[in-house]
Amino acid sequence: MISEKTTNWIYACTTDDVPANGGVCVKHNNQQIALFYFARRNEWYASQNECPHRRQMALSRGITGSAGDEPKVACPFHKKTFSLVTGECLSGDECAIKTYPVKVVDNKVYIGVEKRHDMVNGMNKYSN
Repeated sequence: MISEKTTNWIYACTTDDVPANGGVCVKHNNQQIALFYFARRNEWYASQNECPHRRQMALSRGITGSAGDEPKVACPFHKKTFSLVTGECLSGDECAIKTYPVKVVDNKVYIGVEKRHDMVNGMNKYSN
């Protein structure tokens, strides 16, 4: 079996839907994705919305900031911080979060979700 990944760009919202230096939650199928806008840097980031410690959907309500040049989000419950570039926990814990690419086209925000294509006996099988 050969596995190939492609990026499927899903429409999330307009740029006006996300507060400056804050986040919102975007639902895609059975996933919740946290989407953040860093107004001072004019940069967009996305990650899983689930906090890996408490398993609660809360990161979109987290506190955004930077650790040096690294954009980060802190969980609103226990203040553990995560890089929005790599997903690693910046507080020293072993856990990490999933991050997603983001692009903006004509004031519309899109999140890149990987789609896996498995080739079995020459046949395509799709999964997210």
